[in-house]
Amino acid sequence: MEQKDIVIIGAGLTGLTTAFYLNKAGADFKVLDLLDRPGGVIHSMQENDFNYEEGPNTGVVGTAEVFDLFEDLKGLCELEVANDAVNKRYILKNGKWEKLPSGLKEGIKTPLFTLKDKFRILGEPFRRKGTNPHETLAELVKRRMGQSFLDYAIDPFILGVYAGDPNYLVPKYALPKLWNLEQDFGSFIGGSIKKSFQKKDEQSKKVTRKVFSAKNGLSSLTNALYQASKPENFDLGVKNIQINHENGLYIITGQNGDKQIEIAAKKVITATGAYALDKILPFIPANEMNKMTNLTYAKVIEVTLGFKTWKGRPLDGFGGLIPFKENRDVLGYLFLSAFLSDKAPKEGALLTIFMGGVRKAELTYLSDDKIREMVEKETTDLMDLSEFKPDLFKLTRYNHAIPQYGADSGIRFDTIDKIQMDFPGLLIGGNLRGGIGMADRIKQGKELADQLLKTNI
Repeated sequence: MEQKDIVIIGAGLTGLTTAFYLNKAGADFKVLDLLDRPGGVIHSMQENDFNYEEGPNTGVVGTAEVFDLFEDLKGLCELEVANDAVNKRYILKNGKWEKLPSGLKEGIKTPLFTLKDKFRILGEPFRRKGTNPHETLAELVKRRMGQSFLDYAIDPFILGVYAGDPNYLVPKYALPKLWNLEQDFGSFIGGSIKKSFQKKDEQSKKVTRKVFSAKNGLSSLTNALYQASKPENFDLGVKNIQINHENGLYIITGQNGDKQIEIAAKKVITATGAYALDKILPFIPANEMNKMTNLTYAKVIEVTLGFKTWKGRPLDGFGGLIPFKENRDVLGYLFLSAFLSDKAPKEGALLTIFMGGVRKAELTYLSDDKIREMVEKETTDLMDLSEFKPDLFKLTRYNHAIPQYGADSGIRFDTIDKIQMDFPGLLIGGNLRGGIGMADRIKQGKELADQLLKTNI
């Protein structure tokens, strides 16, 4: 039996970040993953003069840890920040793309919001803060900003981030920064203004909120983490991974081809989806496991379209989001070649389309041919194309794309804390807590490494 101080289950962005910082500190560890490559759902592809992603397309520099990680990886991969086109975003209303307002003047003129709600938004700083910690996002936004702001600003934003439903998501868990603005300052607008005047420390200055990728695709980030963490510290393509707790040690088993994996470790981290934990951690009591894994995931279809010559509407922004009430078959478009380099030929275009989500999960069960038919219909209409002849058409399905942080999230978080107290040396990471974005995953990976290095067992 192999002996290790630490074992990490999962070589996605969270697990890789943890491994990177453990290796940097000289720790003794091993990483196991079901896939035969590092990166998890992050997978950059090159085909037919297009560079595209199967999985996340971009992240946001929403934590200092993102900046620090790229600094630590200098020479191995390079941060790419989106150009200024990313600041222009479109929302579909009545079949027409409208620019999302970026300031008060545009907000007054936009047709996205009703006149009543425009006045309501002006009065937002003077409303009382909410007292219900489980208030849904829809309830919060209607209370402070009005129905049209919910329908044509927040709802499409939530579709773009969570593929979710504002009537289910709870800001305290799903959008804690927004929740804290109201709780700490009494207002979204007033809180944002006050925060902008607060003196920033050096770490806070790194949080630019800019959209980012990596040169040559996001896989260059995950591959750099893998190489920097030393490939010999990884076992990839391991099936039937299971952890058992025996005499204060964790016994990790699995099957890698003809090779039987068996490792004894003092500390283990799971950095997988909640849906996989019951098989990985069979020693956790069933009632606690159910509280931890009772998590709704959005099902999503991602379609990538590449055109060597683009003859549709100008792609002059980040993309277009489609509110649920517009009743279309797609959630939105990303105009990737408009704000990131080397995604498509010079006169061409690379677009990513998302379908399904929590409220239209039934679409994800349709055949590939039917999905293509729907994409053709929507894209020729919405992108002003006279014909649909893409040079690249890629379709990827995700049954567990994005976890939905609803009212039961607090129970899940408390249960994880209790399990970790009951089983010293066990840490449960992954996007079942701590946020869903790439910045959240990087931050959690760094925190998990720090926590392990401080734990004496």
